[in-house]
Amino acid sequence: MKRASPDPRQQARRSALNALRRARRSADRAGVELSEWEGEFLGSVEERVKTYGRAFGDPEKGAAGVALSVLQTVKLAEISAKAKGRAKTAAPGRGLRRRGFRSSSES
Repeated sequence: MKRASPDPRQQARRSALNALRRARRSADRAGVELSEWEGEFLGSVEERVKTYGRAFGDPEKGAAGVALSVLQTVKLAEISAKAKGRAKTAAPGRGLRRRGFRSSSES
């Protein structure tokens, strides 16, 4: 007997809610004081995801099956990093190295 495949929107919704709760819980456990704006952000985004299934209305801000926009995801990552005691931005040198438009034979 095969199980039905899970709905991707429900998975995204559940994943976003878990990430929001995890960020708030880790800040509470670590004793990190979130700013008023950060606390309000987490609460309002969580409420919109619960109500509408996603936290943004403009389709240009994120994909159709995603619960958080790109910028909301970045802010959530920053709040999580703050709660864990890490730096707000990524360390220099991490990521892709940009090379420009030279062809490989000109090196």
